[in-house]
Amino acid sequence: MSAIAAPRHRLLAGDDYKTLGLSALGGALEFYDFIIFVYFVAPIGHLFFPPEIPVWVQQLQVFGIFAAGYLARPIGGIVLAHFGDKLGRKRMFALSIFLMALSTLGIAALPTYATIGIAAPVLLLVMRLLQGAAIGGEVPGAWTFVAEHVPENRIGFACGILTSGLTAGILLGSLVATGLNWLYTPDDILAYAWRFPFLLGGIFGLVAVYLRQWLQETPIFKEMQQRQALASELPLKTVIRDHRSATVISMLLTWLLSAGIVVTILMTPTLLQTLYQIPPKQALAGNSIATLFLSFGCILSGYLVDKVGPGRFLTFGSLFLGASTYLFYNLIRTDASLLFPLYALAGFSVGVIGAVPYVLVKAFPPAVRFTGVSFAYNIAYAIFGGLTPLLVSLALKVDPMAHAHYLAALCVMGVGVGLWLSARKFA
Repeated sequence: MSAIAAPRHRLLAGDDYKTLGLSALGGALEFYDFIIFVYFVAPIGHLFFPPEIPVWVQQLQVFGIFAAGYLARPIGGIVLAHFGDKLGRKRMFALSIFLMALSTLGIAALPTYATIGIAAPVLLLVMRLLQGAAIGGEVPGAWTFVAEHVPENRIGFACGILTSGLTAGILLGSLVATGLNWLYTPDDILAYAWRFPFLLGGIFGLVAVYLRQWLQETPIFKEMQQRQALASELPLKTVIRDHRSATVISMLLTWLLSAGIVVTILMTPTLLQTLYQIPPKQALAGNSIATLFLSFGCILSGYLVDKVGPGRFLTFGSLFLGASTYLFYNLIRTDASLLFPLYALAGFSVGVIGAVPYVLVKAFPPAVRFTGVSFAYNIAYAIFGGLTPLLVSLALKVDPMAHAHYLAALCVMGVGVGLWLSARKFA
């Protein structure tokens, strides 16, 4: 019987842990490179745009360049995934992090507006687009890569560990930004120190490229090569024509994933300050705690989805996420002393997203898996991840609990997806 179709039930071996460790480490470093930009919006806006324009306009333009990275994700992800399905997972897995390392080093070395004028923000935009293309291939590629390496009964756990590594990259970025602001004065950061986090990220990326040379191509892809079972036509064409339901379910779960990350982790520190008058240092400390517990939650979710199945897990996990986040936002309005424990619980509940990649990699057949996961994930994340801050911000003008209600509505959708998967006995 073919190894592609045969169940592979065994415990994780030493090679499996090496693959997981190197993949998670690389993912964390690449996510650090992608996210560190947002922590230095103020100095970048001051240095890369005309000094005579208002500060809010500078920051708006920098946020626009930051958002461009999200818009580039689908293009980069689909191109890298196409060749990943045709030429091999490992090659594209290594290429994505190499592209990220070079573009991050490029940002560190860019001359400012004072030196080259309007070319400075243009080059910054180019580097950010390259970062977006790289991360678009990294996340789906990493999930596909580890899922095809580990035993069938450990796919959820492996993807949970990998997703935990990605969230650890966010935490690393937060810690580096905090440390830099402790070590240097604002003038020093403007003068030269803003470059250090990008330089560090580029070096991290090159180290990860070196480490990934020790990874092996996935057994499933090797067998497809031997059997000449690779995609015979354009993989994206096959995905759109033959796997529409898998694509829709994957997009809906990516919407839930993006909402959990964007609202609870990325937007909440600002919401805590503007809506609940919590001091910035306290809000950022709570955010670091929540991100740490998110990492733990991803691992536990991956472990549980292997045990109980994705349908049952997402049904109850979505309820847990909705209840925990609503409790957090509701109680913190009247008692700021509960910030750390409630934010830790909310972050832990967002760890439900650790089960999402299990569904994505199992939804598509091996021949077009990389493309299917990349297309569904990146298109949905670009749309929903990009629009969520705008939608929530506008809704807050009429509903002070709009962020909580938005998450609650998507958790209801998550329950619906869980019930749908259960009814179809999705394994």
